[in-house]
Amino acid sequence: MTPAERERAVNYLTQSRDNLLRTVRGLSREQLQFKSAPERWSVADCLEHLILVENRRIGEGIPAALQQPVDSARRSAYEGRDDELVRLVAGRAQRVQAPEPVRPVGRWPHDRLIPEFEAARKRSTDLVATTRANLRQYLSTHPLFGDLDCYQWLLLIAAHSDRHRTQIEELVASPGFPRAAAV
Repeated sequence: MTPAERERAVNYLTQSRDNLLRTVRGLSREQLQFKSAPERWSVADCLEHLILVENRRIGEGIPAALQQPVDSARRSAYEGRDDELVRLVAGRAQRVQAPEPVRPVGRWPHDRLIPEFEAARKRSTDLVATTRANLRQYLSTHPLFGDLDCYQWLLLIAAHSDRHRTQIEELVASPGFPRAAAV
């Protein structure tokens, strides 16, 4: 991982965090819980999902990959195509069903969602800012995208936030979304 790559990842993680927080801060409990249809996710569901994915990747996935020996014959499925990966993840053209372990079920009260997201993102940003490991050398398999290097996983985390921020923005703009805080 080059210094420029490190800077890009830290900046993207920070930017996607800030954009998401601008979108969700100040929403009422009613607004956080609103669903445009019974099978659709609420803002709270999106936040919970983001927290779960980020915690799993930073708490388990990347550390596990860094414990494996480097296999120079193994390559990222997106080698040299970081921007394409980011566009695919951030874009909402293809809908994907979340795996069971990262589906929202109301694990945190509404007032804990933003602090939990901020804590997860801090761990991600701290990891990329401080690691001495060359994250490009270590790979972990994504169920949809195949083998990704750990640097790409960090870009994916930021792009995933952008994806769900867009989903939240669509929800907030939908008919029926509570426009005023509940009294």
